[in-house]
Parts: sequence; C-alpha cells; structure tokens
Amino acid sequence: MQRLSDIALIAQVVTLGSERAFGQLVRAHQEAVRRFLLRLTAGDEMRADDLAQETFIRAWQSLSSFRQLSGFETWLFKIAFRVFLDEQRKSKETADTFEEAVKAPMQPESFSLRYDLDRALSTLSQLERTCVVLQCVEGQSIKEITQITGIPENTVKSHLLRGKKNLANYLRKNGYNG
Repeated sequence: MQRLSDIALIAQVVTLGSERAFGQLVRAHQEAVRRFLLRLTAGDEMRADDLAQETFIRAWQSLSSFRQLSGFETWLFKIAFRVFLDEQRKSKETADTFEEAVKAPMQPESFSLRYDLDRALSTLSQLERTCVVLQCVEGQSIKEITQITGIPENTVKSHLLRGKKNLANYLRKNGYNG
C-alpha cells in the first residue's frame, strides 16, 4: 500500500512540483533513512541528521530520475549511502576513525543496548556495516542491497556473513550471550 501511495506522491512532485507531496514522502521515509544513516555513522546523531537532510535534498533534485526499478525507500537508501560516502571522502574519514571511536572512553550511556550495538557496528568495515544495517535493521533483501550499494550479490553475501560473525564475536566478548 505504501508503494502505491509513494508512486502517487512522486507523480505529484514530478508533474506539479508539489512541495506538499514531497513533504509527505519525507515524513513517510525520514525515520528509516535517519536510522540507516545513524548506524552508518556509528551513532552520531548530528551527523546522521545532516546526512539525512542532504539525502532528501538530493532526492528532491533528482526525483524525476526515479524509474521504479526498485521501491522508493530502496532508492532513498541508495542516495543516503552515496551521501554518506561523499561526506566520508570530503572529510577523509577512514576505518581508522572508526577504530578510534571503539577505543574512546566509556560514557554513561554505554550500558544501553543501542550504544553497545553502535560500538559493535563501528568495528566492522564500512561495507560490512552497510550490508548488515540494510539487512538486519532496514529489512532490505540481498538484491535491494546490491542495488543500493552497487556491489555484486555474492560480495554482499560475503560482507553479511563476515559482518554478522564479527558483530557476534564483539558482542560475546563484551558480555552479551546468545
């Protein structure tokens, strides 16, 4: 049902330039986009908010190029992932930065599951983290992850396997059993 609603709203935006319709699209998908970016940024809320805003700006600018080859949310995740990669390139952030975040002093909120999960995710490579978040948090299929990231299906499967194994090992070492 959401897909039909998205298509109708997209048509209004593309044909009429309706800001109201685009606002409805943003409200329907902003939580998922922000959640995805929050995980990619290892829990950095301000950075995730900035990236989500840039994602929707780019979506507005290129909405006429949406061809319905995938769901609208999958298309948004692809834009969000590219925005994230662009921002990383600009700030020259590397995997070393994520390793430094893991070594950072513990804060009071470290006892919450969310904080621990963000720390665990930050230990994964960028592509492992992206694939795991897209599948486990956002419910995207392997085919959709392939569309979002532009990497081959078997590579996505490898990143998922390695990422989940590394997450499990990290969580087990830090007191989580299961």
